[in-house]
Amino acid sequence: MGGKTILIVEDESLLGNLLKQRLEHEGFSVIWCKDGEEALDHLRSSRPDLILLDIILPKISGFELLETMQADPQIERAPVIITSNLGQDSDVSRGQSLGAIEYFVKAKVSIEELVDHIKTMVANLPATS
Repeated sequence: MGGKTILIVEDESLLGNLLKQRLEHEGFSVIWCKDGEEALDHLRSSRPDLILLDIILPKISGFELLETMQADPQIERAPVIITSNLGQDSDVSRGQSLGAIEYFVKAKVSIEELVDHIKTMVANLPATS
């Protein structure tokens, strides 16, 4: 996928590992952060091409991370796809209002569907200079 980098922010080890392996198999460079604070530190020093973000995280929640990204001009924005067990309409609306381009409920999407969607999304991202 042309060296595109995906930041996975996921505290569930099984899912995080599975996503990392599948995306690396597809040719992506993958950084995996297990909590929102670690992800925020990473975002302050580099810019992934896409962020795969859980909402229920230790230290800083996904929603808090999105709010911080919006408020801090030092953090370059990358497209965000939310993957969460929170599936209420209010959660989806909040995620979208904070800038997420997609919202997937974990129980309703397979790993293969998610990986296929990520591949399509990244292929359609504008080229970075």
